[in-house]
Amino acid sequence: MSSNTPLLSLALTAVEACGTLAFALSGLLEAARKRLDAVGVCLVAGLAAFGGGTLRDVLLDRRPFVWVSHSEWLWVLLVLCTAAMVFLRTRHFEPTERAMQWPDALGLGLFSATGTQLALAQDLPGIVAVLMGVITATFGGVLRDIVCNEIPTALRDHRPYAVCAFAGGWVLWAAQHWGLGHEASLLLGAFTAAALRVAALLTGYTLPGWSSGADRS
Repeated sequence: MSSNTPLLSLALTAVEACGTLAFALSGLLEAARKRLDAVGVCLVAGLAAFGGGTLRDVLLDRRPFVWVSHSEWLWVLLVLCTAAMVFLRTRHFEPTERAMQWPDALGLGLFSATGTQLALAQDLPGIVAVLMGVITATFGGVLRDIVCNEIPTALRDHRPYAVCAFAGGWVLWAAQHWGLGHEASLLLGAFTAAALRVAALLTGYTLPGWSSGADRS
């Protein structure tokens, strides 16, 4: 197993923290859109923020879990949810699905990079590492949507979603394979995945969906 340098560990922590914050924001916006109470908002934000990282840690046999080793992030989550609920009420801001998609896109990119990098640090094959990045990037959002009684965005949105995380993971892997530093590769992979998702949202580009013979007739 390859060891992380102090600089890489710092970069991973920073990227993970930003991704956690982004997904927490997407979760609380979705919970507010569904008119959940304070407990529901905190629960959905927590699932979105920590769900993907927790499953990644289980699969990679990493202990303690990320939200245990960084318990201060739980306090940040509670403060964020409280402040957001006060802001939404006093400013009469109406949360929309569109508003939720922007922090979700950022979290997707950041988590795809951290999941891939942590798997590569355990000398796992490239395809396994990239899929670990996809799992990290999508599972929290899946939990968020299920609790909010929605078909997960990763499955119903024909605009590229998991595909963006998959592409970002391969960019990270290729950059390291060709000699780019681990920290720069991490940022490049995160940027690629997030930028692809943002581009899909802005352009409305969609992947082909399943159509039956009856649909074509």
